[in-house]
Amino acid sequence: MCGRYALHANPDVVALQFGLESVPEFRRSYNIAPAAEILVVRNGSAARARWGLRGRFVNLRAETVASKFRSSPRCLVPVSGFYEWRMEGGRKQPWYFFSEHEPLFGFAALWERDTCSLITTEPNAVMRKIHDRMPLIVPRGSYAAWLAGDENILGKPPEIAMLAHPVSVAVNQAANDSPRLIEPVELAPGLFD
Repeated sequence: MCGRYALHANPDVVALQFGLESVPEFRRSYNIAPAAEILVVRNGSAARARWGLRGRFVNLRAETVASKFRSSPRCLVPVSGFYEWRMEGGRKQPWYFFSEHEPLFGFAALWERDTCSLITTEPNAVMRKIHDRMPLIVPRGSYAAWLAGDENILGKPPEIAMLAHPVSVAVNQAANDSPRLIEPVELAPGLFD
């Protein structure tokens, strides 16, 4: 499941990483939630779409997307980082995940009629410590293959080099939106070891 992410990169960085001539104006945000208008890359250009395919599907499982959504066109969602929550002892602690080497992730997604859904997959080694699902991250060198329909990308998640740290529970409220949301916080000793 992916329920929140951030996109705070300069539009020129988005254009460079995704090989675009230009990027439509978008609102930089540290707390993008479902139903928001988001930036997507498709057919060699960037556009905006509402997060929630057909107004219903925020996330789709990679294991079933090829059979249930075969006719839906593919896109990529530029992402600076994303949040996931770890439940332990009755408390949910948010964590922020970001790329170790690239300024952005490219999330695999499907789009229809100006709506889109993120695709999730099994967790990689970093994510497995926090949650049992993660967004399907397309390696930078595979963007064109994903957009062209390569089914192999739906397989085992690539071991993308990424880092994570706990962040403030302020991210739990979609109305909160500031750079402070991605700043690391200290956890109480013994919590989430």
